[in-house]
Amino acid sequence: MSRGLHNSCAEQSNDRGCAAGAAAIACLPARHRQARPAGGFTLLELLVVVTIIGLLAAYVGPKYFSQLGRSEQGVAKAQVEAFARALDTYRLEVGRYPTSEEGLKALLSKPASAPRWNGPYLQKAVPDDPWGHAYLYRSPGATSDFEIISYGKDGQPGGTGDAADVSYQ
Repeated sequence: MSRGLHNSCAEQSNDRGCAAGAAAIACLPARHRQARPAGGFTLLELLVVVTIIGLLAAYVGPKYFSQLGRSEQGVAKAQVEAFARALDTYRLEVGRYPTSEEGLKALLSKPASAPRWNGPYLQKAVPDDPWGHAYLYRSPGATSDFEIISYGKDGQPGGTGDAADVSYQ
């Protein structure tokens, strides 16, 4: 039998073992079959997925970034409380809190006026607040032995939200 283009399906089905009622396309040689599309995604399917991801990002993004401001406030509060604990230890050993002039640096290096200093009282250097501003230390404070203040995101006294002051008095 000839294997040309014009052979009937019946002739080819006998050569290849095709069943007698098989679909005509199954009986054609591989080079004559129509190419099947690749197993990828269509452009429409990709656009639908990208749109869904965009909608989710638009919904979740603002909630995530509002949490970020609250976490910065939490970090500032934790740092202020850690400074207060270190200052209490300093006071127990030296007998007084550092002066405003000595500042929080007295927790890391011995001031000349503190002969019983047994520090350092912090493991690392005094960091800036989460917004990049230095903490304000006063001794004596307005209502207590000392004050530690972060003026928040705006760096100015007062404010609300991210700009609210964080203090220990």
